[in-house]
Amino acid sequence: MTGGGPDTPGITGAQPDPSQAPAQPGSATGGSTASAATATSGPAEPATAVVSAEATLRTDSRAQEERAAAQDRAELRRASLGRRLLRRTITANESWTILALIVIMAFFTIKAPGTFLTTNDLSLIAQNASPLLVMAIGQTFVILTAGIDLSVGSVLVLSSVIADEYYQHHGAGSGGWLTVIIGMVIAIAVTAAWGGMQGFLVAKAKIPPLISTLGGFGAALGISYLITGGVDLGSPPGPVKNTIGAGSVAGVSWLIVISFVATLVFGLILSYTRFGRYTYAIGSNPEAGRRAGIAVDRHLIKVYALAGALSGLAGIMSLGFNDGTTLTGHTTDNLTVITGVVLGGASLFGGRGSMLGTFIGIFIPQVLNSGLVILGVNVDWQQVAIGVVLVGAVYLDQFRLRLRDRAG
Repeated sequence: MTGGGPDTPGITGAQPDPSQAPAQPGSATGGSTASAATATSGPAEPATAVVSAEATLRTDSRAQEERAAAQDRAELRRASLGRRLLRRTITANESWTILALIVIMAFFTIKAPGTFLTTNDLSLIAQNASPLLVMAIGQTFVILTAGIDLSVGSVLVLSSVIADEYYQHHGAGSGGWLTVIIGMVIAIAVTAAWGGMQGFLVAKAKIPPLISTLGGFGAALGISYLITGGVDLGSPPGPVKNTIGAGSVAGVSWLIVISFVATLVFGLILSYTRFGRYTYAIGSNPEAGRRAGIAVDRHLIKVYALAGALSGLAGIMSLGFNDGTTLTGHTTDNLTVITGVVLGGASLFGGRGSMLGTFIGIFIPQVLNSGLVILGVNVDWQQVAIGVVLVGAVYLDQFRLRLRDRAG
């Protein structure tokens, strides 16, 4: 029989497939899957935490090492900066100039205790040095261009003669400040033109500075003698004599104030202006300066004109200090001024020097002169001493150049 009763399943009756039955939460299949997931995810959480902790430790360690290295580098930089500053201080020309001045002052103080370096002596040294310092300012600019000006002393005389000649024809000793100012302007303008003429001969006519200014030295002195007839002129007006020459402000002589202010002003010009940079550049390498666009010839004329003008100002100061012209009193001023500038570290070959060095250097010949006078040394030996000091300073300049060439 092919059929079956209701209680007997038939041949065609569909039987449920056990494999297709839904898995129960507590069944073997579901339990094994959950167990596998638990076995897979359970141990991973501690491992990840360990790795993260190790990375954090490595990062902190690296940061500490970097901070330590940065501190070491900063200390090395500070130490290196200190060594560089110490080296520059030791090798700076100004340092050696100050040391030489201190040694000279100490020597004369020991030899003449209670007489040398008193307040009056220091004031007199500074007043005597004031016109020389003003001339040395202009000489510094000239020497920085690898030039030299031998005419400064004669130009000083020419300035004082021109100013005093004007004063003698306009009230003489009774002239007022207007007369004084007009005479000063005329004298300084003439001496600036004189310096500019010498600069023109150097820059355009290509005459060596030594020859050009040596000719200017003789010519300026000759013109001064022609104007005066070889006789010193009389006293200038009261403001020149009593204020510029003998007056003071806050207890400091006007001569000292004028010279110190001029040094400060032109020191700033030399260090921080285009005029100063051009001066250094021309002294170092004039051809490179031309290629850089510097009008070398025009700048040289300006530098020599500046030297002439400052010598003219020194002439007014000398006129007030000496209460008249001093035709024969400045024949060796050029030697003293050049000595002071070179002692201050300026190279006669140009391109190196400073106004601070000049300021210090110009006092060495003056302190030397004052000390020799106090010790009673013959006046003629003073010029011998200055000459020896100048030769020694030039030799040291040559020695420094040779050392620099070997190092290079």
